[in-house]
Amino acid sequence: MLTLQALLGDLLLGTAAAYAVLALIAPRPREVRGAPVSSARGVTVLKPLCGAETHLFENLSSLCVQTLPDFQIVCGVRDPNDAAIAVVNRVRAAHPECDIELVVDPRVHGTNLKVSNLINLVRRARHEILVIADSDIGVPPDYLERLALTLADERIGLVTCLYRGRPVHGLWSRVGALFIDTWFLPSVRIAHWFGARTFGFGATVALRRSTLSDLGGFAALRNRLADDYWLAEGVRALGLATAISEVCVITDVSEAHLLGLWTRELRWLRTIRSLNPLGFFFTFITYTLPVVAIGLALAPSTFAVCVAALGVLARLGLHWRRPAPHLSAPGGLVLAPLRDLLLLAGWAWALVGRHVEWRDQVHALNDSSADPHP
Repeated sequence: MLTLQALLGDLLLGTAAAYAVLALIAPRPREVRGAPVSSARGVTVLKPLCGAETHLFENLSSLCVQTLPDFQIVCGVRDPNDAAIAVVNRVRAAHPECDIELVVDPRVHGTNLKVSNLINLVRRARHEILVIADSDIGVPPDYLERLALTLADERIGLVTCLYRGRPVHGLWSRVGALFIDTWFLPSVRIAHWFGARTFGFGATVALRRSTLSDLGGFAALRNRLADDYWLAEGVRALGLATAISEVCVITDVSEAHLLGLWTRELRWLRTIRSLNPLGFFFTFITYTLPVVAIGLALAPSTFAVCVAALGVLARLGLHWRRPAPHLSAPGGLVLAPLRDLLLLAGWAWALVGRHVEWRDQVHALNDSSADPHP
């Protein structure tokens, strides 16, 4: 007769291993195309900037070699002494053929400084399709064209992109990139595979200007900490669909020390908890290696060892899987135990606390400001 301990161990083993297998085999979201290539419309990219990040020149330059014939890039900062200004000027000099505008505007319109920046930028946009892209992402040449093609379907109100991590500084940024590549990306693929369509990721959000106007413009988000999530929620409230593009962009992970990485990931995990407390509680089954080890310790048997081995192999397989055809596999296999242990520790710590840190500011976290995406 099985004891409660053995039942608990078997349950942990089975669910953790099953999730790892699903994470490995879950397919990439398929792209929705609303029109032939020739009908893609012009696009304005809004780039709120703050500081000269390590790859800012390369990331901005990747927007300058797009296959879409007609596009505009509007960059903006609040501080006239911001180091990003010099980088933007370098990009303009290197790509004189591109329509790149720089806006320096210190006006603040609410508690969310990024949204304040966007309010200042959108006035200079000259195209109907708007792409809001984080400053730390690099994109492939067909990025804008494919976003525009998806939005040609009038039923779709917003398109977002998955992203993979690019470590900038040593060990801890490498571990942080694996958070994205081997935990966040697979979780989205599983959710999409099982029918979820409620996505909106800050790395890229594309929508029509008319849709933004129907939502009340960026001003409606000026006091929202999680503007990307609530922008997507607002679009769905209008009766329009949100879609994930097949384009996978690259985002820089720049935390050079454990404390910085811990603070960033704790913000992500606490906001997930704030939005969906019950769902967040059960995310511990996604931290495969420590959960499998605990399950095996509670219910050791030959069969349990086989289940554990299946889960471990599937979890490690995520380090060999390419996030997109044009991107390399994450690698970092030896970091997998550390990565999962940090996830489990962060999950436990995120079960309590009502504040997060973002750009050197402390924000009270509540359901109206939660953002479920890193």
